[in-house]
Amino acid sequence: MLFLTGLHNSGKDAIAKALQVTLNQQGGRSVSLLLGETVRQELSPSMSIILFFSPSSLNTSCLAELGFSAEDRHENVHRIAYVSAELARAGAAVIAAPIAPYERSRELARQTVLQSAGAGANFFLIHVATPLEHCEKTDRRGLYTQARRGEITGFTGVDDPYEAPEHAELTVDVTKQSIPEIVHSIILLLETGSLL
Repeated sequence: MLFLTGLHNSGKDAIAKALQVTLNQQGGRSVSLLLGETVRQELSPSMSIILFFSPSSLNTSCLAELGFSAEDRHENVHRIAYVSAELARAGAAVIAAPIAPYERSRELARQTVLQSAGAGANFFLIHVATPLEHCEKTDRRGLYTQARRGEITGFTGVDDPYEAPEHAELTVDVTKQSIPEIVHSIILLLETGSLL
């Protein structure tokens, strides 16, 4: 599994999409993409994601709608990890790109995938360390501006912390590298890490 983490508008979604294209062109395994922008809707009780859960593991807390509290963000990353492990066990390569601002959540994701994805499971944490200033300056949706005005609260990087990963396998920055260069460095990581 490839787990990209970084601030909103850091470039992690663009990297994940480009990486999916590259991996699909190489053939072999199917590649599932879980983008932070859409994953909350896809992993909500109103969607068919319930099919991923076995009846014995299904409980009401895992199906609750999520907000943006620290615990809800932690649970969102846990859901992503669980689904990623299920997809990996079924033979898919998985790319996930949530913000995942907390170290404990990323470590839970790592352990969930390594313990539940089956034989040969891998977890590669990629920190998209694009500076906050660049993320804000290029934010076409204006979410940082709204957060700075207090119209959005609990926004990662503004009034909620982003804990930089302590154990990333790779750190990249779209202000220093192009998307194709970053994708190439991830492919090299995968080749040396025996994911493909």
